[in-house]
Amino acid sequence: MSEEKPKAVKGEYQGNPVLTIFINNNTNYRFSFGYSKAKAILTYLDEIKNFVAEHEKQKEEKLEKD
Repeated sequence: MSEEKPKAVKGEYQGNPVLTIFINNNTNYRFSFGYSKAKAILTYLDEIKNFVAEHEKQKEEKLEKD
């Protein structure tokens, strides 16, 4: 796994624009989404950030217990 974040890739699916991003900076693990989902992500960006922070904390606490 590379330390540097791979660049997002713009593409097309069934004639519609999509953006592909990578999970854990690994180009083998990716997901793509279009304009509508990108807008939804931006609308809920603060909630998504809080969700990640909450679950990172839980994951760290679990690792400390093990």
